[in-house]
Amino acid sequence: MSKSPIRGLSFFSATRNAAALICLLPALALAQSGSAWNKVDAGVTVELRGLSVVSKDVAWASGAKGTVLRTVDGQRWTAMNITGAEKLDFRDIQGFDAKTAIAMSAGPGKASTLYKTVDGGTSWELLKVNGEETGFWDAMDFWDKNHGIVFGDPVNGSFQVLVTNDGGRTWINPVKDAQQLAAMPNEGAFAASGTCISVLGTQEVWFVTGGAAKSRIFHSRDGGKTWEVSTTEVPAAAPPKGLFSVSVAKNGRGFAVGGDYQQAKGAGLNAMSSRDGGKTWQATPALPQGFMSVVSKVPGSSSFVVGGLAGSGVSKDFGKTWTVLGETPLNALGFADGTHGWAVGPKGLILQYVGVSL
Repeated sequence: MSKSPIRGLSFFSATRNAAALICLLPALALAQSGSAWNKVDAGVTVELRGLSVVSKDVAWASGAKGTVLRTVDGQRWTAMNITGAEKLDFRDIQGFDAKTAIAMSAGPGKASTLYKTVDGGTSWELLKVNGEETGFWDAMDFWDKNHGIVFGDPVNGSFQVLVTNDGGRTWINPVKDAQQLAAMPNEGAFAASGTCISVLGTQEVWFVTGGAAKSRIFHSRDGGKTWEVSTTEVPAAAPPKGLFSVSVAKNGRGFAVGGDYQQAKGAGLNAMSSRDGGKTWQATPALPQGFMSVVSKVPGSSSFVVGGLAGSGVSKDFGKTWTVLGETPLNALGFADGTHGWAVGPKGLILQYVGVSL
């Protein structure tokens, strides 16, 4: 199946009554003049989709043409290329500290790879190549420096899941029953921001999908061995539509966001929320209205920040009200705390958060 610029699969189409949607929209707490973001020039022009904020000073980013970037002072970014990977598209990156990171490229079959550095990007080791010709890795996440998970579009009818217990050196399939990860026709995930999969604690993990008759959220409580699945109201059934990102906090509250990639400002439900650790999900439209490719909880606060081609916004009261942070289109964002955050996007875009504490 053809791979879109964003993800490794296809999507959905559905229409909604605009008036009904307006009734669902939460109040906008504050329409800020200007933006809560400042643009930072890192000297690159490629599409950036991967972002990992390690601390207020350290963050990693990644993108097309083998590009990886790093900041170690919370201000200036240094771009680097992974030798031999210049044609790969690094859609996700996981930073552990200023010297250690794992970058994941997304693409058909062997174009999906994992590289690791332990010296700040001076050198990179190839850890893993997707051995499935029909595979397409979408994202990864880590519970800690040793334990992580990568997942991708369906292989032989089921989503591909691999886990590591040694920092990425070896990977195994932990799934006990592949039918628990069985995909619907045309269902897949979106390699848009590295956040279509998200972990919590020591074993919990969620991933979100689109492209089929329904958008769905998969959840495992045992490190990927067994899975449950929930169907959501976010429109699907055509390649550009579905859920793109998920984030759940320790208190069990979480969001999953998405929409229609081809309709950046389009009307339609773009978010679901859960108050019980992902057991159930409710429609909770996010602002700004339109397509969202990422949602991120803010460490040390109750806030969730969303972002995408429609711009970015924050809710401090679990979706009752939203504050628009800016209208600049972006792909991914993340925060170290309520005042230190970054976002990345098209044409080498890097944004530094300069707004009020979240």
